Amino acid sequence: MDASEFIKKTVEDHPVVLFMKGTAQFPQCGFSGRAVQLLKACGVTSMVTVNVLDDDEVRQAIKTFSNWPTIPQLYVGGEFIGGADIVQEMFDSGELQKLFPGETPAA
Repeated sequence: MDASEFIKKTVEDHPVVLFMKGTAQFPQCGFSGRAVQLLKACGVTSMVTVNVLDDDEVRQAIKTFSNWPTIPQLYVGGEFIGGADIVQEMFDSGELQKLFPGETPAA
């Protein structure tokens, strides 16, 4: 399976996927860490994270797959949502929370 097939399968098989630098427990950049915090603030507890630092092919392929130049990248329900700035804007406007209606936001 090449990197593009891996990405496609991952976003199709999991409801919430964050391609990021590092892991949810140990983010390797501030933007990735912030994206994780915002998802947790929306009550998301079961997200799949893909550490792009572990595989340079995935790191490059995700940018082509989404036509988005930066990481992190959030996918919900197989759909590309955006990078760190978009996720922050959506959180601030309340739109991000609406993507996870069954979740209980963190206090």
